[in-house]
Amino acid sequence: METREVRTAGGRTLRVHDSGDRGHHGDRGRDGIRGRLTVVWHHGSPQTGALLEPLLAWTAERGIRLVSYGRPSYGGSTPMPGRSVATAAEDVAAIADELGLGRFAVMGASGGAPHALACAALLPDRVSGVVSIAGLAPIDADGIDWFGGMASDGASLRAALGGRQARAEYEATAEFDPDSFVQRDYDALAGAWSALNDDVGVAMADGPDGLIDDDVAYVMPWGFDVAAVQAPVLLVHGGRDRVVPPSHSEWLATHCPTAELWRRPEDGHVSVLAECPAALDWLLAHAT
Repeated sequence: METREVRTAGGRTLRVHDSGDRGHHGDRGRDGIRGRLTVVWHHGSPQTGALLEPLLAWTAERGIRLVSYGRPSYGGSTPMPGRSVATAAEDVAAIADELGLGRFAVMGASGGAPHALACAALLPDRVSGVVSIAGLAPIDADGIDWFGGMASDGASLRAALGGRQARAEYEATAEFDPDSFVQRDYDALAGAWSALNDDVGVAMADGPDGLIDDDVAYVMPWGFDVAAVQAPVLLVHGGRDRVVPPSHSEWLATHCPTAELWRRPEDGHVSVLAECPAALDWLLAHAT
């Protein structure tokens, strides 16, 4: 793996992680380099953006080049208070230019999922497909109770509605609600996804700014319309998710014109990541 810093047009620095050249799958999924598929991964909130097992193993098995980065204030990337979800498209375009990528797929889980959709909507000539796992719908999504079914009634996101200062004040006394996860989630964090659990700790040790800015971005206008996404979209959601209720992906499925929804009734917010290998196969099959 290679880690580098990429500078944006505005002078910010992004910490980028790249699995590099590990073979290819013939002509499936062209990124402009030997016909390989490149997947740009968008991390959840809070994480550092580092490439984690088992995702590294699953992409290596498929000859997929995996690229990830820390959003502003995460993992060594320059802070950007007031950023929107749409900022991800600008950042990923800078990364793709630096790495010499032509077309690529995007994949995001939890808080990373809206940022993956932003890339698909705003970089239509570059994004070949998008996977959203346990992702949020926009705050103005009509026809759903946006906070309904969230653990702690979505207290952190409700605080973010008051702006960055209000969200920061909430963070000062916030405590994790153990009811956020079902047993399958805890089993995943203790087992296959233990690296994710460790990475969350590293991210939070650097301070809460990334998490605060993420939450504010989620409850403000995203800066794009999900209906503008023309690339193939796969939505994956656990039926027992208490962090982002499945109604969010159900809404996205009816508003993204190319969307396909995979429901996993017994999974929660983390255990649904077991669908990543199948989702990678889906990207390989749909990449153009």
